[in-house]
Amino acid sequence: MKFLVDENLSPRVAELLNKADHNAIHVRDLRATSAPDTTIMELAVASGRAIVSADTDFGALLAHTRATEPSVILVRELIELRPPDLVDVIVANLAVLDSHLQAGAVVAFSTRGIRVRALPLR
Repeated sequence: MKFLVDENLSPRVAELLNKADHNAIHVRDLRATSAPDTTIMELAVASGRAIVSADTDFGALLAHTRATEPSVILVRELIELRPPDLVDVIVANLAVLDSHLQAGAVVAFSTRGIRVRALPLR
């Protein structure tokens, strides 16, 4: 799976996803820190990546535009986890989530579970 890690998460998240045999890049590495969310979405679509973020604005943008990509993994409720623990949670669930992310989805992790909404959002 290919990921674009948003600036509200540590660059360590991208490093650890790479170590877990995924292809991840942090927005900092693209010199896209402070870029508008729409630009981050364009970068993710252009490179076939799912966005990993704590920013719920991505869901609102996807709903507003009725876009079918990029997929977004929201980890807002898990933001207090250390990067290794956060990556462990994401990686542990990818087998179940992969088909949803490939088809286009917003996946929201919370302390109570995972919610998956297919794109386009209605």
